[in-house]
Formats: sequence, C-alpha cells, structure tokens
Amino acid sequence: GKTEIALRAAFRVVLGNKRVLILAPTTILVNQLYSSFHARLSPHAVNVEMVSRFRSAKKNKMVQENILLKRNDILVGTHSLLNNDIYMKNIGLLIIDEEHRFGVQQKEKIKCYKENVDVLSMSATPIPRSLNLALSGIYSISLLQTPPLMRLPIITYVHYFNEQTIQRAILFEIERGGQVYFVHNKIKSIEHITS
Repeated sequence: GKTEIALRAAFRVVLGNKRVLILAPTTILVNQLYSSFHARLSPHAVNVEMVSRFRSAKKNKMVQENILLKRNDILVGTHSLLNNDIYMKNIGLLIIDEEHRFGVQQKEKIKCYKENVDVLSMSATPIPRSLNLALSGIYSISLLQTPPLMRLPIITYVHYFNEQTIQRAILFEIERGGQVYFVHNKIKSIEHITS
C-alpha cells in the first residue's frame, strides 16, 4: 500500500521534470525499493538508479555523472546520500521509508530540505513521536487501513526449533520466487546453523 502511493507520487514528480530521492535506513530496504521502483517505472522510460556500499565505486560514480547530465529520475539509497550535494540536485520529492530508524543528524539534514522539497515519510508502524506531531497538526498524516487488492495476509507459525520445518519453509519460499531472511541470535553457533 505505502509503496504503491510512493510509486505514483514519484511518477508524477518525474513527469514534472523533477527528480525523486528515496531514502531507506538499511541496504536491504534500499534493494527492495529499487527493485519495486525499477520494475514498475522503467517500462515508462523512467531512469531508476541505486547507490549502495555493495556497488562498486565505478557504478556509484556513474550515478553521479548521470545526475549531472540530467539522466537520472529516481535515486534510491541510504541516508549517506544526504552527505553529498550532487545527489540533491533538482529534487522535487524526498521519500523517506521508516524515518524513525534514522539518527538525529540525518533527521536534521532532512529538516533543512523540507522547506524547499515535498517530503513523503512512510512507516508501517505508528511511531509515538510522529503520531503526536500529526495529531497536534505539525505533520499531516494519512492512514492506509485497507490492504491492496490481491494482498494475501501474512501467516505466522510458532514452532519449536526444527531443522526440517525450517528447510521446508525456506525451500517453499525460494521455489515460489520469494525471499528468505533467516535471523539467528547466537554468534557462537551461527556456523552450525548455516551448514
């Protein structure tokens, strides 16, 4: 739902000859947002690019050159983009995913841009501070209370640790073309878990 709204807003901004900057707190979220925006908007001749510490310096430099040559429409990255003025050129919309996970320094930089640029902050979890600012009228807020069409509910199972159950779940997700993030909380036994 929230990504769909961001996609549509970004498309309208690009049609108005402005750039869109999308910030996410983690590289995993950056990759997910890049995939979503690229898949949906590249068929409409919208140039979506990503800056990440996992990409080569050459690719990140190429993104900067594309911005200077006005060949970049949408850029996705972490808060590190706020440290380079090249990334901020001709911005019409700043989309922030999970703003509550950013630090004070990043929030202060974002606040500087809010005067000249439209800002869309998205969060799947209501944060007390943001909710308070919205209810007091300082922020405007919109709530998505109905899921998108064809959205399947998340099914959660709670089991005792069982390697066969984990293996079946991972294989099921991979076979259907999905993604798996496996979280293990003990460093001492992480090698045993991965084998």
